[in-house]
Amino acid sequence: METQSPILESLPPLPFLFSFFFIVYLIAYFIVFRNWSPKIRPEASSCLISLAHGTPAVFLSTYAILADSSSGFASVNTRLQNSVLEFSVAYFLMDLLHYIIFFPSDVLFIGHHLATLFVFLTCRYVASHGAFAVLTLLILAEVTSLCQNLWTLANARRRDVEFAAKVYDFLSPPFYILYSIVRGFVGPYFVYRMGAFYISGAAEGLIPRWVWVSWIVVVMSAISVSILWISNLWVELYRDRTGKLEKKTR
Repeated sequence: METQSPILESLPPLPFLFSFFFIVYLIAYFIVFRNWSPKIRPEASSCLISLAHGTPAVFLSTYAILADSSSGFASVNTRLQNSVLEFSVAYFLMDLLHYIIFFPSDVLFIGHHLATLFVFLTCRYVASHGAFAVLTLLILAEVTSLCQNLWTLANARRRDVEFAAKVYDFLSPPFYILYSIVRGFVGPYFVYRMGAFYISGAAEGLIPRWVWVSWIVVVMSAISVSILWISNLWVELYRDRTGKLEKKTR
C-alpha cells in the first residue's frame, strides 16, 4: 500500500493551484511591475509565475521520483507524482491564458503550451503511468528556469536600466552554457532512452501506443526548437561581443 507523503498534503487540487498562479500573475501585473512599460508588463508577469513554478517543480518532481522505489518508464503514477503533474498543469493553463490574451499571434508559444499540457494531462488522466519519464523531462525543462527568467527580465529592461544591462551581460554566458548542455545533450539522451524503452514493447498494455508516441514527438519537437533558439542566441552573443571588441581596438 502506498504511504501518504507529508508533502502531498500540501499540494491542493488543480483549481486551487490554478487560482494560486492566477493571483501571482495579478500581483505581478498590478503591483510588482506596475511602473514598467505596458509593452513589457505582461512578459514580466509571465516570468514571475514561471519563477513560482520552475524551481519548485524541479524539487517536487525530484522528490516524487525518489520517493517511489519502483519508478520506471512504465511504472504506475503515485499520488504524489499526480499532484506534481497537476501543479504544472495549473501553471501552463495560466501561462496559456496569458498568451491568448496578450499575444494571440504567438502561435509557437501557444502551440508549445498546448502540446505540453497534452503530455501532462494524458500522463495524469489517460495513461496513469509514465510519470517518471514525464517528470524527469519536466526537471530537465525547468532546471534552467530561475536563470532564464532572471535573464529575460534583465533583457526586457537592459536598454533603459544600466543595472539590468549588467545583469544581462553577466547571466548570458552561464545561462547559454547550462541551457545548451541540458537541451542539447542531456535532454536528447534521456529521450533516446525513453524511446528505446517504449519501442521495445516493455510498456505494452500499460501505456497506449498513441500516448507514448505522441510524448516522443512533442518532446523531440520542443527540444529541436530549443536548440534552434539557443543557437541563435549564441550567434547574437558572438556578434555583440565581437562588435564591442572591434570598437575598443579602434
